[in-house]
Amino acid sequence: MASDSDAQGRGNHMIARTWHATAATAENADAYCQHFATEVVPRLKAIRGHRGALLLRRSAGRQVEFVAITLWDSIETVKEFAGPNPEIAIVEPQARAVLTQFDTLVTHYEVASGFTRDCDIGGSASSAAIR
Repeated sequence: MASDSDAQGRGNHMIARTWHATAATAENADAYCQHFATEVVPRLKAIRGHRGALLLRRSAGRQVEFVAITLWDSIETVKEFAGPNPEIAIVEPQARAVLTQFDTLVTHYEVASGFTRDCDIGGSASSAAIR
């Protein structure tokens, strides 16, 4: 049986970074989805060790809630995106302009089980496309 360090060396170790936000209107939510797809995703894809991203969206009355989940090889890789204090959320001015609430801190989890496939999720900005 392989040791933990052997598994990490083969890329089986993964960190999930989670963040929550809310938009007051569907229009603002669509604007945030567009920002995520056109600004955030390309930056993430450029980081070696970034393993994927999901933007989850759900209507909650008149508001729209988001959960962003990004996947990483290690906390060191997260720091390439987030800087030396990876617990601080990166919320750009364009996002702040359309979100009414957002976490200022993120949560990191070690992925205990699961799988991913080598594909992108397609769709329109209103369905949180990742391209």
